[in-house]
This record gives sequence, structure tokens and C-alpha cells, in this order.
Amino acid sequence: MRMSTEGELRSQNERLQLLLNLTSKITSSLDLREVLRAVAAIIREVMRADAVAVSLPDAASAKVRVFAMDFPHGKGVIKEELLVTPSAAVKEAIDTLRPVLVDLPKPDEPEPYEIAAAEGLKAGCSIPLVNRGRVLGILSILRTTETPFSPEDVDFLSLASGQIAIAIENACTYHEISQLKDKLALEKLYLEEEIRSEMNFENIVGNSSPLKHVLELVETVAPNDSTVLLLGETGTGKELVARAIHDRSRRKDRTFVKLNCAAIPTGLLESELFGHEKGAFTGAISQKIGRMELADQGTLFLDEVGDIPFEIQPKLLRALQEREFERLGSTHTRRVNIRLVAATNRDLEKMIADREFRSDLYYRLHVFPIRIPPLRDRKDDIPQLVSYFVQKFAKQMQKKIEAISPAVMKGLTTWDWPGNIRELENFIERAVILTRGRSLEPPLGELRRTNTIVIPRTGDRKIEPVVEEKTNHQSDKATVADEYEGRQRDEIIRALTACKGRVGGADGAATRLGINRTTLLARMKKFGIYAKQYA
Repeated sequence: MRMSTEGELRSQNERLQLLLNLTSKITSSLDLREVLRAVAAIIREVMRADAVAVSLPDAASAKVRVFAMDFPHGKGVIKEELLVTPSAAVKEAIDTLRPVLVDLPKPDEPEPYEIAAAEGLKAGCSIPLVNRGRVLGILSILRTTETPFSPEDVDFLSLASGQIAIAIENACTYHEISQLKDKLALEKLYLEEEIRSEMNFENIVGNSSPLKHVLELVETVAPNDSTVLLLGETGTGKELVARAIHDRSRRKDRTFVKLNCAAIPTGLLESELFGHEKGAFTGAISQKIGRMELADQGTLFLDEVGDIPFEIQPKLLRALQEREFERLGSTHTRRVNIRLVAATNRDLEKMIADREFRSDLYYRLHVFPIRIPPLRDRKDDIPQLVSYFVQKFAKQMQKKIEAISPAVMKGLTTWDWPGNIRELENFIERAVILTRGRSLEPPLGELRRTNTIVIPRTGDRKIEPVVEEKTNHQSDKATVADEYEGRQRDEIIRALTACKGRVGGADGAATRLGINRTTLLARMKKFGIYAKQYA
């Protein structure tokens, strides 16, 4: 009788120590798996069991996933991350929120029966991990003998399960807070970039009829959540229009997230778009939130959408249609509410015919197309744009430029601006750098005009036009065009040679030339230039 009392006291002391150890472990780490592994080892030792496992419901299926376990002499059949169909006893524990004693599963439950038989398990107890009336997981204590668990064992394990449930709840809450913190930090970064770039609706400069038509379409579609496809040449201001749509929408107070599909290496684009889990691929040393998840409740702008690799297009289509996706390396489906604005300077219909772009994705994007006119079709806006850029760069460079001569403005409006507004902006920046007086002194000789040649005087720094009459206007146009194309070809060859045949990337020829990779590839194809020749 005395020995029995001593044994009971020793057992009670061990269990009290277990509860203290549980509290210590739960408060010592926020790594849930690490905590639950330590808890499982303590429970297995005190309860004289052979295996202890904590399983969590799998969001993507009706199964449970073994999240953490301690089974030192196991055969490896039951292991962490194993997805298992819950047995009848486990389902009963989940439904009733009460512990259930477990015998070896019957053959009419094939999967649980085969796993238990392979590991030699014969008895156990399934205890629901409940917090505030919600089942967070299942604690399983298992034995390879038929030794049953006593009512005292079950009562004690029920006490311990409450602490374990609190640990799971705390870890999940911490994880959610951490994710929200990361998302807010990224949103802050994007918002800061927006402020720095000074791109908003007021920066769409111009008053021409083609531009007015575009702005009318923006006003029409912005209040809706319909997908918008912006079409137009490079440098026409598609991103400005995308931001204008966001600023006039119901989502204007949420994040505007941009992703240039041509600027991201093919192998990283999927991760950049959808995000990835830690260890999803070589180099994935931490979890990453994708742009689609970051744009939740806001607007996602996919620039150069025609450059999305064909193999990624089905996943993007599904994400746009179902508003759901999975991060790389994850089976958890995430839902998002985004407004999509896409842009491209490529002919998507031709790409469909060439089997480079999926027709179903095209129709999903082509809900409300807006074609942005090139600068040559809105020449009335050039004087206003020139004045805007002169003042912008003069302020940055602390210069005072008060005048633009009629001859200079005529020279600027005569040029067709193949690089559109981006080319005009860069040219004016260069002109402001070169200007020494109070009247703009642009290097108009670089523009290769077809009807006038403007030569600056070196004495008084004023620019006067010298008009050369053309006897054969059509012939001269052809000559100038040929000369311009020859110059373009030479520049591309020099850039490829300097970059050793590399087209894209930070040290590629496209960056060196200041144009998009897709634009450079199109020009190389036009001139019959192959990058491999210069590698």
C-alpha cells in the first residue's frame, strides 16, 4: 500500500513537472514546430508512451497533417508533414470536443489501419486541442502495447491539451501579425516610391483631342473594377494612365502595386507574382509575399504583360478568374481581391497566332482596352510638355530658364519622337544641362529633322533657324530615314559588343541604350542582328 502511494505521488509530481515544463516551453519560443516537438517529447516520457504527435487540419483537403511528433523508435511510416485521413476516433474527438480512447483502426478504414499496422501501434488516445470553442488540432498519444490509458491519464492530458492549444493559437496569431507587418512594410515601400516618382493624375500633361479621348475613357472605367488593357508604343505614358485609373477608383486609398514583367528574369517572375515559402527552391532562404497578395484590396499593374512566359500564363489566368492562388512551395490557397490593369507595347493578337500568348488570357485581359496615342499623333501637346519638362529639370538643377524661342519649339514639334514622351523628356533634360543662359539651348542637330536645320550661334547663345529648301522632298525623307536606321543599327552593335552579347539585365545592352529589352529585341530582329555574334 505504501509503495503504491509513493508511486502515485511520484507520478503526480512528474505530471506537475510536465505542466511546468509545458508552460516554460510555450513561453520560450515563437517557433511553433520547435515548441510542439519539445512538448511531444515531454508528454511521451511522462505518459510512458511510444509516440506523441500533434496534427493540424489541412486547409486544402479534408485530411490532417502531422505537424510535430516524437517517435524515437518509429519505422518512419508516420512522419512530419504526412497527410492522413482522420480515423473515426479522431473525427469523433473533433466533433464532440472530448478525448477519445483509440484502439487499432479497423480494416474498414484502410489508410489509418495500414499506417498503424506498419508502425505496430495498438492503443492510444486522441485529444482535441480546443481554444475558445474551436478545434485547432489533435494531440495523439500512442502505444505499441495494448496497455490502455486510465481516466486519470485522460483528465491530465485534457489539462495539458489546453496549454498546447493556447501555444498554437499564440503562434498562429504571431504569424498573422508578422505577415501583416511585412505586408504593411512593403506597402509603405511602394507608397514611398509613388511619392518619390511624383506620378499622379495631374502629371498627365496635354490638351489634344487624342489625349482627351483617353482621359474620357479613364473617367468612364475608373469607378468600376473591370480589367483594363493599355495598348501603345513604349514611352507613351501607360503607367501614368494606369495610376490615373487607380487614383479615380474606389481603391485609391489602397496600394497600387506595379510589376514590370519584362524586367524580371523568367525563372523569378512566378515567385515575384505569387510569392514563395521558405525552401521552395534553391535560394529561397525566407518567405516572400508576392505582388498579387500585396495588391489585395488595391490595384495590380502588370506592365509589359506580353512578356509573361507561356508556361506561367495558365496560373495567372486562374488567379485572375478565381481570385485565388498558391505561393510557390505551398499548398495553402490564398484569396485576393484586386483590380487589374495590364499594359503592353506588343501585338498580342499576332502573338496568339504565333502561339506565344494564350487566347483565353488575352480575352480575360481585353475587357476594356485603351489605346494610348503616340506623341507624333498629339503634336499639339508638345509645347506644353516641353514647358513642363524644362521647368521640372531647371528646378532640379537650380537653373532659371525663362524662354523657349519659336524656332526651337518648331524644331521640337517637327520631330516624330519615335521614343515618344520618354525620348522627349530625356532630350529636354539633356538640353537643360547644356543651357547656360535663360533661353533653352537644345542640341537640335541630334534630331535629324526632315525640313529644317537649326544651328545655335556661339556668340550670343541665341538660336536662329536656318531653313534649307528641299528640291526632292520624298527622296530626302528616305535618305534621312535610312541614315537614322543606320545610326540605330550601329548603336545596337556597339552596345552588344560592349555588353558581350547580353541583351537584358542591369548590365545588358537594353539598359545601356536606355530602352526596354522587348524594344531592343524588336529592333535587332528588324536589322537582322543576333546577340550570339557578339558574345
